[in-house]
Amino acid sequence: MFKTLINAFRVKEIRKKMLFTLFLIFVFVLCCFVPVPGIDVEAMRATVNDAGTGGVSFLGLLNGVSGGAFKNGTLFALGISPYINASIIMQLLSVAIPPLERLQKQGEDGRKKIAQYTRILTLVLAIVQAVGICFGYRQIIDTKLFNNTDLTWLVYIVVCIMLCSGTMLAMWIGERITEKGVSNGISMLIFTGILMSAGTAIINTIQDIAKGGEKSSFQTWGLIGFLVAVIVIFGLIVFVDLAERKISVQYAKQIKGRKMYGGQNTHIPIKVNASGVLPLIFAFALLSFPALIASVAAPEGGFAVWWNTYLGGQSRTPYYAIVLSLLILFFAFFYGQIQFNPEDVSRNIQQYGGFIPGIRPGKPTTDYLKKINNRITLFGAIFLAFIALVPTLIFQLIVGEGSSLLNAFSTTGLLIVVSVALEFNKQLEGQLMMKHYKGFLD
Repeated sequence: MFKTLINAFRVKEIRKKMLFTLFLIFVFVLCCFVPVPGIDVEAMRATVNDAGTGGVSFLGLLNGVSGGAFKNGTLFALGISPYINASIIMQLLSVAIPPLERLQKQGEDGRKKIAQYTRILTLVLAIVQAVGICFGYRQIIDTKLFNNTDLTWLVYIVVCIMLCSGTMLAMWIGERITEKGVSNGISMLIFTGILMSAGTAIINTIQDIAKGGEKSSFQTWGLIGFLVAVIVIFGLIVFVDLAERKISVQYAKQIKGRKMYGGQNTHIPIKVNASGVLPLIFAFALLSFPALIASVAAPEGGFAVWWNTYLGGQSRTPYYAIVLSLLILFFAFFYGQIQFNPEDVSRNIQQYGGFIPGIRPGKPTTDYLKKINNRITLFGAIFLAFIALVPTLIFQLIVGEGSSLLNAFSTTGLLIVVSVALEFNKQLEGQLMMKHYKGFLD
């Protein structure tokens, strides 16, 4: 990967794109430190820390993706999570609603309209999320802003406007990186936010060790063991992320006029973890959403207490592990069915005179592809459930509960970092390949 970066930096056009991307990332990092008037930073930090006690919470995940901006109550506190949710919703609706599906197939104009709908939905979700945070976590609002407790509603409005503005600005930066920079801009911003949170957590741990004390030796060995475990998890994620099942396909020879077509062997690649990190994000969000609603409606009610005790992220109970695994399994199969359609693949193979060795064309091929896809999706879902539960428990044993390293190095964040890094490397290699072909033709 480092060799690819060096070679890409030597090409003038790619170098301009990389520098433009770095400049916008620098702007994103600066905005992560712009405070939002009306938010009590200490109360916000206490809220995130309490939510993550005993495990990684959805608030902790949101804080990690935003580069610590959520915990510090800054302009990018919501980050680009509303845009991610809006993009996922539009993608699912494009499959379920025929008009949106037709719009998606209309080429560039259709994609522009869907992008505009996604931006509008992003603003709506940002408003809902900002209002939910303000009313669900009232202790973060500092009414001293206007020195008048009767103007609390005005503070809420100011906070909501600032949070929504930060989300729309982050979305704009991400779209500009995608348009004029390198790789997907939204993914790059998530990547940057996670690295910022991880770097801050490591620096804070090193500072605690430098202060000395009775636990300094334990913290030193804990940090070393933690980093070794992270490297091992990275290797496992890369291995599974690059793994794929190749289904052999042969095409019969066809003579059309004086030319002969076909007669070649190829394969259909099916990735083991085709759905990526989306099932994890959906599962964590779905488990946290009822608690958020209960905290707004009845924070001390029986349902809120019961949910936080058995299914909340605060406690790692067997019920939590079982429900989380089932949700990951469900979303993995749901997203796998959207990404890979055995009937369409079977029909295309048959139309071009191809066949899978040992399998008859038509329905037998469809059933065979469906069986293979279900098996691979099941293995990928089991891997995601393992990554969501086991490494976090291992990290807790190494550094202890309540450590800032747990939220900064969440397993979901590790999956995102690996996926974005691999995609960034593929983008650079593709652009370098285009330049080499262009030079050869010239």
